[in-house]
Amino acid sequence: MTNLAIILILLISIITDLRNRKVLNIVTLPAILIALIYHTVITGFEGFAFSSLGFLVGLGLLFIPFILGGIGAGDVKLLAAVGAWKGTMFVLYTGVFAGVIGGIIALLILLKRKQLGSTLKNMVFSFVFLKGNKGSLQLPADTHNPVSIPYAVPIALGALAAYLVGGNL
Repeated sequence: MTNLAIILILLISIITDLRNRKVLNIVTLPAILIALIYHTVITGFEGFAFSSLGFLVGLGLLFIPFILGGIGAGDVKLLAAVGAWKGTMFVLYTGVFAGVIGGIIALLILLKRKQLGSTLKNMVFSFVFLKGNKGSLQLPADTHNPVSIPYAVPIALGALAAYLVGGNL
C-alpha cells in the first residue's frame, strides 16, 4: 500500500511540476494526512510516531533551502509526504539521493548553457565576501533564462534510489 501511494504521489507531482512548475497542495496535503491516518490505524501510536517523524524529517531536509529561496514550498511538502508514508530512514536516503541527482542535473544544465564558469565564480565571490542573493545562484546579467529545476524529478529519482538500496523498506 505505501509503495503504491508513493508511486502515485510522485508520478502526479512529476507531471504537474514538468508541465506547470508546481507541486500541487491537492496532492501533497491529503497524502500527508492519509499517511498519518493509515499508519495510526495500522499500528497505533507507534505508526503515528513513525509517520510523524518521517514527515518532520522530510519537511526539515528542504526547509532551509526553501527559506533561502532555492526551492519551492511544493517540493518541501512532497518530500514531507514521502517521509510521512515511508518513515525517517527512507526520507533521509531520498533526500540525500535527490540532492545529488538535483546537483548533477543543475551541473548538466549549466554546462549546456556554458554558464558553469561564471556561476562558480559568482558562488566563490558570494561565499568569500559573504554577499548573497537570498540563497540563489547569481548568474551574469546577460542571462535570459535562470537555471531552474522541476525538483519533483530529483525527489522521485531519489525515492527510487532509496527503494533500490533498501532505505528501511
